[in-house]
Amino acid sequence: GVTKKKTYPGGGEVLFRAAASTGALYQTEVYVAAGAVEGLAPGLYHFCPGDFTLRRLRAGDVRGALAAAAADETVARRAATIVLTAIYWRNTWKYQARGWRHLFWDSGTLLANLLAAGGTLGLAPRLLTGFADAAINRLLGVDATREAALELVTVGPETAPAPPVAAFDDIQHAYMPLSSDQVDYPLLREMHTASMLDTPDDVRAWRAGSAAWSVAGVGAGGWGRPPRPVVQGTEGSSAADEQAPRPVDSVVEGGAPSPPPRPQPEVALPPPRAVSGRGLGETIQQRGSTRQFGHTALTAEELATALWAATRGVDADVPSGLVDLYLIVNAVDGVAPGAYAYWPEAHALELLKRGEFRREAAYLCLEQPLAGDAAAVIFFLARLDALLEAFGNRGARLANLEAGIAGGRAYLAAYAQGFGASGLTFYDGLVVDFFSPHAAGKDAVFVTALGRSAGVGHATIERNLILPPGRPS
Repeated sequence: GVTKKKTYPGGGEVLFRAAASTGALYQTEVYVAAGAVEGLAPGLYHFCPGDFTLRRLRAGDVRGALAAAAADETVARRAATIVLTAIYWRNTWKYQARGWRHLFWDSGTLLANLLAAGGTLGLAPRLLTGFADAAINRLLGVDATREAALELVTVGPETAPAPPVAAFDDIQHAYMPLSSDQVDYPLLREMHTASMLDTPDDVRAWRAGSAAWSVAGVGAGGWGRPPRPVVQGTEGSSAADEQAPRPVDSVVEGGAPSPPPRPQPEVALPPPRAVSGRGLGETIQQRGSTRQFGHTALTAEELATALWAATRGVDADVPSGLVDLYLIVNAVDGVAPGAYAYWPEAHALELLKRGEFRREAAYLCLEQPLAGDAAAVIFFLARLDALLEAFGNRGARLANLEAGIAGGRAYLAAYAQGFGASGLTFYDGLVVDFFSPHAAGKDAVFVTALGRSAGVGHATIERNLILPPGRPS
């Protein structure tokens, strides 16, 4: 929903929402398929954040149709399913075809809130990334050339299964236009179409193939670590219940639990905080994107808590742990300034190079001083060639989505502890170069900066002083 409003001279206004969105463009839409929800008649609804209402689009229980499209019979038994979509033009007018990645970053930050709230309420949210796209889009009544389904989340207790839906009529919605005209970006549509699944059989085959994604050599990052397998019920847990480091089960069929690999050289982190300063509701209400960081340091515990929160497993139809976290640490008490890789299983940092890299951080993030002023900057990287081999073209969705969820969780952890965060864009190749040779062969996916808001005595990295990495001053 809407958490704050900003009015501009001349009468323009922006309604800021609970989850972060690139450029505050908010292209993510929310639909609800209700079946066994007290006080809500079975049907398909659209959620409007402006007036915080649900408007019914279809009468009757459509969970059976969702279950068929998702090739997952449990969908028909859960109380409700939330469907996230994106309206392309809301993002592409600014970011053009590159906005395809933003669709998943932004649905990911929204999912970070949804999964946390659902877990806290005991609704056991489960994320589904595999489904027959055209069937879901038709059920929602959206035109996939301008809006398309991205993810499903089932919530609530299991009940008697909904009846199958043999057929349903096509529906169309009236849209509130963003502008008098729109520009089509065919490359975005082609990328999205190339990552679609056509039939429930395709979904089953895709899931079977993704289940084979395992430790046969390397994990997602090529560090000799496995991706985290599907987990159950983590969203309601607290740091006190799940202290790091923890052993992880091997995802090789029949494998025994194995200790996590250790980074070399290892920089130990303190355990995550068991109790934060704010509750979840207040954290979501207070969250925003910090526009100017001061140079005040974070504590090692604060950084450790944000990293731990970002990398918890998700109850989903595919494994998590598909992206790797790299950091530039500028000002963290107890952690020397430098470039690091984070190992979630060991809950430790690996020092890649020691030094002051504020200018490099700013330059890598499209020459934005915000990254140079931050206390720490998290860079999410993935080995996309391996993900595409394992998950097909849909693997690109998964990498960007997981990074978005992780970034959204880092946001929540930051604001729960009383400091700020901001998502940033970046120079893809230069990010990989900076963290190489460790990051060689990977692709940059997303960036989240952490730090305290600027105050008295703030010093900023001036734009005209920012130099490319490696260029002499």
